Amino acid sequence: MKTFGGKVLFLDRNDINTDEIIPAKYLTEISKEALKPYVMEDLKLQGFDPRRDVPGKGAILTRANFGCGSSREHAPWALEMNNINIVIGESFARIFRQNMYNCGMIACEIENGILDGLFREFAGTDTILSVDTDKAALSFKSGNKEKTIPFILKDFEKTLVKAGGWVEYAAAHY
Repeated sequence: MKTFGGKVLFLDRNDINTDEIIPAKYLTEISKEALKPYVMEDLKLQGFDPRRDVPGKGAILTRANFGCGSSREHAPWALEMNNINIVIGESFARIFRQNMYNCGMIACEIENGILDGLFREFAGTDTILSVDTDKAALSFKSGNKEKTIPFILKDFEKTLVKAGGWVEYAAAHY
């Protein structure tokens, strides 16, 4: 099973699309690893520099409709190759969300009001996320501030996450 959590990358914007996660010009790469240096290079967000801000992060906290746009596995792969295995937001594009679970990653949906509070309390700080997949709980910590919130992880999503993704699940069960 992958490791979930780590330092949090705060992307305070709705509608971050798959072309911003991994530009289409890199879809001809023949390995997942080749996508790593290009993750989010086209994301326009004030103060954001992917070469500075992505390395060392293990989680993304964002807003609504993350992963919208073109359907492609490359977007979760580019995140995965940068050790980001959980994205937390209000909502996700349906296919992106399923691609995350198919890759053994977590697309965690939480209410906008809770997201607002997390951004207010933790954005701009060095925040560490711990994820308990068995209890479906997210724990954010920065300095002496700490907040734990529950999330929904359906049984089959948990199964895919624990297996490492759809391919690994299918290999073990078919």
